[in-house]
Amino acid sequence: MKKKSIGTISRRGFIKLAGITCGYAVLGLNVAKEATAATLNFVGIRQASVYNADKNLYNLRKSQDNPMIQKLYSAKDGFLKEGPCSHKSEMLLHTHYADRSARLTALKEKGIELSL
Repeated sequence: MKKKSIGTISRRGFIKLAGITCGYAVLGLNVAKEATAATLNFVGIRQASVYNADKNLYNLRKSQDNPMIQKLYSAKDGFLKEGPCSHKSEMLLHTHYADRSARLTALKEKGIELSL
């Protein structure tokens, strides 16, 4: 296998470059600009439609507006009536970090390779 220097180009690269050059020569730079503008316009329209669909489909955009969450924290009959930052809600709803890096380091020192 030959080493390539910085100034050389592969056959595949040459064919790509020749195709692009011929495309610009045949279609002209103006057509390429129009195609780029049309593509960017399409992307903008698509992005706006995704945002509008998200806004219209999901009327509960904030978790505190969800009726189930409000019932969960209600003062009368809610399961977590003490409030969002109470000890009970902290124990049930929040995760806790456990450092397991020492065990991972010990496995690596034994020569076990892990694919994570």
